[in-house]
Parts: sequence; C-alpha cells; structure tokens
Amino acid sequence: MRIRIKTKWSQQEREVSVEETVSILAFNCWKIGMQTLLEIENENFQIDTHGQRIEIMEEIVAFLIHALDRMVHDTINDEDRATLIQLYAQKMADHVQDNARDVHGAGDYRSPFYEKLNQRFVGYADTKWDSDKHQAGFSMGREFGTNIAEVLGTRDKKWALDYLQQVLLPEFFTLYRKTVKSVGLIEDKTGEADHLDGRHHMITDKEEQLKQKESPKDKYKRANEKKD
Repeated sequence: MRIRIKTKWSQQEREVSVEETVSILAFNCWKIGMQTLLEIENENFQIDTHGQRIEIMEEIVAFLIHALDRMVHDTINDEDRATLIQLYAQKMADHVQDNARDVHGAGDYRSPFYEKLNQRFVGYADTKWDSDKHQAGFSMGREFGTNIAEVLGTRDKKWALDYLQQVLLPEFFTLYRKTVKSVGLIEDKTGEADHLDGRHHMITDKEEQLKQKESPKDKYKRANEKKD
C-alpha cells in the first residue's frame, strides 16, 4: 500500500500535546482509510455511490478507533484512555462530517457516526485481539470484513469477505500500527522497521489546515495519486 506517512517525529525534541497527537493521528488515519477504500475499488468490488464510499470509510475508521483502544489498554490508565479515544473519535467525526456534507449536503452526520461507533465497539468487544503483536485476531478481522461487505453491492458480498479479512486488513493495519507507534502511543512489539521509505511522511495538523477545500471527487482523486 503506497501512501505518504512518516514514522518518526523530527529529531528536535519538543513536547507534543495529546490534542496535537490525536489531530495528526486522525488525519493520517483518514488517509489510510482513503487508500484502503481505493484498494477495494481497484479489486472491482461493487461500489456504486459516494454514499457507499462514506459508509465504508466509517467502517474503516470505527475499526481503527477500536483498535487504538485495544493497543493502549494495558499502558494507559482507564481515565486517560477514555479521554484519548474520545478526542480521537471527535476528530474522526469531523472528517466524516466534512466529507458526508460534501456528498449529501448540509446536515448532522456526526451523530449517526457516533451511534455507529458505539455499535461497533459493542460488536468488536468480544472478538479476539493479539496484545503481544498489537493486531486483530481472527474473529475481529472477520467482524471487520463482514461490516464492510454489508456495504458493498449484493453481487460481491459473499466474495469480498475473505479478501477484506485475509488480504486487505493485514496490509493497511501494518501501516496503521506503524503510524500509531510513530506518534508515541505504543512501542514496537512486531519487530517491524521503524520507517517505510524516503517517500513517506506524516501530514501535520498545520498542513491539514493549509489544504484547499476539495470536492469528494478531488479528495478521492488525490488519494489515488502516486507521489515521488
């Protein structure tokens, strides 16, 4: 999966707030989700509308938020972990709101996303998580694949599940785990390299604010660009 992500902060030491960390993680999480959506479409699975794309993004984001909660469960106390996840969910809801509004017009898209997020947390709660490797177990991956498959057209639902769970999930989740590690929220448990390659950098909150307003089509097109 080719996407511009940095896996280390600048060598210049500085104190980074929780809010800044979450903002940067959330923006890069959205990028990972967009690239994941693109991979699904490149496999020619049936996605007919922008509304389906938003729904798939919501499913990817909900999974990644829950995964972060699992990642930090043993290293951050319950109160701080709840604050972290709440801030993260709020930031991701902002991305959902902006993109859904571009597709569907004015409206409240945060509240339905929060409802879905609460449902997914319940659904993922009893699934397996490998805390030694910071990765989803089989049942969690199956739940994720099922949630995405339900959004796809009826033609592909029964064919998509194995691809989503066995091929796509390990690919994008490896990148996500490195991204979470890069902002200092977890330590490496996998033996993965600290960096991807020289092309990859993490987009900061300041860079995000400087982006020009884009249409959903432009955002989707930009996610598909392969930059040197």
